[in-house]
Amino acid sequence: MTIFDELKARGLLAQLTDEEEIKELINNGKAVFYIGFDPTADSLHVGHFMALCLMKRLQMAGNRPIALIGGGTAMIGDPSGRSDMRTMMTVEQIDHNCECFKKQMSRFIEFGEGKAMMVNNADWLRGLNYIEFLREVGAHFSVNRMLTAECYKQRMEKGLSFLEFNYMIMQSYDFLELYKRYGCNMQFGGDDQWSNMLGGTELIRRKLGKNACAMTITLLLNSEGKKMGKTQKGAVWLDPEKTSPFEFYQYWRNVGDADVLKCLRMLTFLPLEQIDEMDKWEGSQLNTAKEILAFELTKLVHGEEEATKAQESAKALFAGGGDDANMPTYELKDEDFLNGRIDILGILASSGLCASRSEARRAVEQGGVTVDGEKVTDVKQSFAPEQFAGDGIVVKRGKKSFKRIVK
Repeated sequence: MTIFDELKARGLLAQLTDEEEIKELINNGKAVFYIGFDPTADSLHVGHFMALCLMKRLQMAGNRPIALIGGGTAMIGDPSGRSDMRTMMTVEQIDHNCECFKKQMSRFIEFGEGKAMMVNNADWLRGLNYIEFLREVGAHFSVNRMLTAECYKQRMEKGLSFLEFNYMIMQSYDFLELYKRYGCNMQFGGDDQWSNMLGGTELIRRKLGKNACAMTITLLLNSEGKKMGKTQKGAVWLDPEKTSPFEFYQYWRNVGDADVLKCLRMLTFLPLEQIDEMDKWEGSQLNTAKEILAFELTKLVHGEEEATKAQESAKALFAGGGDDANMPTYELKDEDFLNGRIDILGILASSGLCASRSEARRAVEQGGVTVDGEKVTDVKQSFAPEQFAGDGIVVKRGKKSFKRIVK
C-alpha cells in the first residue's frame, strides 16, 4: 500500500485539487508541504493532534514538512468556525506561544538540515507595506467571491470586521511566500480551511503562471478534531502541566463507542490490518480498543513510561484500589478550610471537579460523587486536615472525573 493509499484508507483525505499530481509527489517523497498553526495559546491541544500525526506519517515516507507558526496571522485571527471575533493578543503573548509550540512539535517531527522546517509567518507579514501588499496581492482577489466563502458567510449576520476579512488574503500570501522561499508545493488544512487554501493555490498560479506546482488537500476531520479537543472543562492540552498524562489517557479512554475505531485509524500508527480486526469487536471488547487507543496516543505525546503509568493508574482506580500515585492530584491549601474543616462541596469546587459549589451540590444530590469508593449522600459532609494525610482520599465525580485530594 502506498502512503497516499494509506492516508485514504485511514480516512484522512477529503478534498484535493490535483489528485494525480499529489499522489505522485507524496508516494515518491517529493512533497514539500506545510500546515499552519496559529499560536492562540501557550500549548498545542488535541485539536492539533491529527495534523501533527499526518506530518509525522508523511515525513516517515520521505516528504518534507513545514510547520508554519502563525506569528503574523495570529494578530488578526481566523474567522473560520467562529461566531465572534477573537480577543486580540499582544506581540509578546504571540511570540511566547510560538516558542512553546516549537518544543512540543519536536516530539512528533524531526527538524534539522534537509528535514522538517519550522517557519514563522511573522517574518514576512509583520513588516509588510500596506500599499505595496494591496497592489501585489489584493488585486488578485474578488470581494464578491470571497463573500461566498463558508468561513465568511457564517459570520455575516453577526458582523465580520475588516480586520478578519483580510485573513484569507494573508493565508494565501503565506503559501506564495513558502513556495518562493522553500519550494513548498503543497498545503494541508482542515475542511474549514478549504476556501483559504484555494485562495493560496490560485494566487501562486496567477502570480507565477498556471503551470506552477501548488496543490491543496484538506484533512477530513480537522474541524471535528478542534471540537474533539474540547471537554466541558476546556481544552485537552498536550502540555503535561495543563493536562496530565493520566488525564490525557482518560480522555481517550472515554471516547464514544462510535469513534474509537475512527480515532485508531486516524491518529495511531498501528497497522490497518490490526485495526480492521477490531471492527468485529463488540461490547466489552470495545473497552479494550479504547485502552489501546489511550495507551498509543499517550505514548506518542508523553512517552511510553508515562503511558504505562497512566494505564496502571486507571486500572487501579477502576478495580477499586485507586491507590496509584500517578493519578491527578490536588493539594488543599490552608485557605480551603473553614474552622479547621472542609465540606465535600468545597473539595469538589476547589479541586476543579466541579465549576462551582452549586454545581457540586447538584452532583452530590444526584448521587454522582464518591469518596474512596463510598457514595456521598450528605452535602454537608466535611473532613478534617488529618484525613488527607499520606495517600489522601480519592474523590470521584461521575464515571470519568476523579482526583486524589491531599493536604
